Amino acid sequence: MSKKHKHVFSVAPMMDWTDRHCRVFHRAFSRRARLYTEMVTAPAILHGDQEKLIGFSDEEHPIALQLGGSDPESLAKAARIGADRGYDEINLNCGCPSDRVQSGAFGACLMREPDTVARCVSAIAEAVDIPVTVKCRIGVDDDDPKERLFGFVDTVANAGCDTFIIHARKAWLSGLSPKENRDIPPLDYPLVRALKAERPDLTIALNGGLETHAQALTQSQTLDGVMLGRAAYQTPEILGDVDRVWFDAENSIDAMTAIQIYRPYMADQLARDVQLHAMTRHMLGAFAGRPGARKWRRILSEHAPGAKGLSALSILDEALSAITSLQAAAE
Repeated sequence: MSKKHKHVFSVAPMMDWTDRHCRVFHRAFSRRARLYTEMVTAPAILHGDQEKLIGFSDEEHPIALQLGGSDPESLAKAARIGADRGYDEINLNCGCPSDRVQSGAFGACLMREPDTVARCVSAIAEAVDIPVTVKCRIGVDDDDPKERLFGFVDTVANAGCDTFIIHARKAWLSGLSPKENRDIPPLDYPLVRALKAERPDLTIALNGGLETHAQALTQSQTLDGVMLGRAAYQTPEILGDVDRVWFDAENSIDAMTAIQIYRPYMADQLARDVQLHAMTRHMLGAFAGRPGARKWRRILSEHAPGAKGLSALSILDEALSAITSLQAAAE
């Protein structure tokens, strides 16, 4: 894998998970991983609370804004707002299979409308001076995956998009829930590698079912990068190895170190009247598989909700003490 591309390693956009607090926590583990917002619809940005929806902190760079929608004009306006706020990339969601995006005719539905996606990409690219990328599936429902994926990519690439992040599963728009769509459709990593082999000028990153760095390295040997989702969120310490494994840094960052890096941000947010739980809910898996992990989760789950102000950091300290004491006992 070439390391010249900006998408060597990224953390997937995940609804209700990758908010601004989550992203700063993930950034504490890795300086180089590319981070993504949750999907935000263009109309929400145009008519809603922009700071709440797409506000972010300087330490999150490199950071991409993922948009949902199918109207070129509104997407272009929303993208311009994102670019003006300092985002490093605009990503168009063409892979989410939820009922909400189906009713709005975007997300994975757009796999069936490559010409629409091409118009959207072209409009966004004209509106901003930052990269425009697409995240998609390999097909939907009864599609022939190769025919759908290759045709979709060719049409959208001709409109000016040269980077595709591909979740290597079909999306079943009827019969499967969004959760089931993340697990049940079979993975087809070879198809994504075949796309790269036949379209070598494009940047192709792999997403879907990747759980370890070793697996990701194996499956992406001929690709330009990987994107991890649930593994990165549920066991965030995996991100502590990103800079070493993927970017040749000398050291890894363990969870205890990352939490200390994150602590000043937590203090700042608590001073701004943000609840402790808004941040600690993303940290529950920090010590997964380690002595004390269960007690860590219990303390944060029971005591962080509703806790506000700088004094709330004592709850974090209590949870950390449980980890250190139980780890010491285990040694």
